[in-house]
Amino acid sequence: MTRDRTSPAPTSRAALARLAAVLVLLVAGCGIVAPRSMDRQGADSFEDDIRTARTLTEQFWTQHFQQLGETYRPIADFIPYSGTSGPSCGQEQSVPNNAFYCPIGHFIAYDQDWMESLWSEMGDGSVYVIIPHEFGHAVQAQLQTSFRLNVQMELQADCYAGGTLSALVGSGALTAEAGDEDELLLSLEAAGDPTDNWLDPAAHGTAEQRQSSFATGYRDGVDAC
Repeated sequence: MTRDRTSPAPTSRAALARLAAVLVLLVAGCGIVAPRSMDRQGADSFEDDIRTARTLTEQFWTQHFQQLGETYRPIADFIPYSGTSGPSCGQEQSVPNNAFYCPIGHFIAYDQDWMESLWSEMGDGSVYVIIPHEFGHAVQAQLQTSFRLNVQMELQADCYAGGTLSALVGSGALTAEAGDEDELLLSLEAAGDPTDNWLDPAAHGTAEQRQSSFATGYRDGVDAC
């Protein structure tokens, strides 16, 4: 995944349609293939991708809220941490190998070592799933969206992440590269629950459910979430 720093690429719409089609097909067939390597030209570092994912995601939501006649409130902080050194959220302590949005303080925090290991092993697509997902929770808080089950909240955040990425690719802000669709789906598969237990207060959805929600957002936009 690369950021277009000039003008929108003329093939961005075609790339959007291709990625959405592949997402839908792979979700339907539950097919995950090994991810391609990251950008061989070395145009983006892990730090670049983290910064780009945050900046472009907030730009997207700012514009989307404006279209709705509302005002988007940027997060107060974006905090990298390592292992157990992360910030607490109320009475909840941060844990290793995690990223989270905290409504108390309106911030996002992420285990930088864990995120970088995913970036190295799965490709930059992991960053463009996780960061927009956490911003999805920040949007839910601003919209005061209520949910009966935790899994419903998590799957909507996956859908928001797909819709955000779709809009960024469609506008030319990001360019989809060969292998990106595999990276995205692999990231969602790795984060899926092993069982379909929607009553578990910590449930996020199975791999198939998370992939399907992301694909819905990518295909139909955040308003479909």
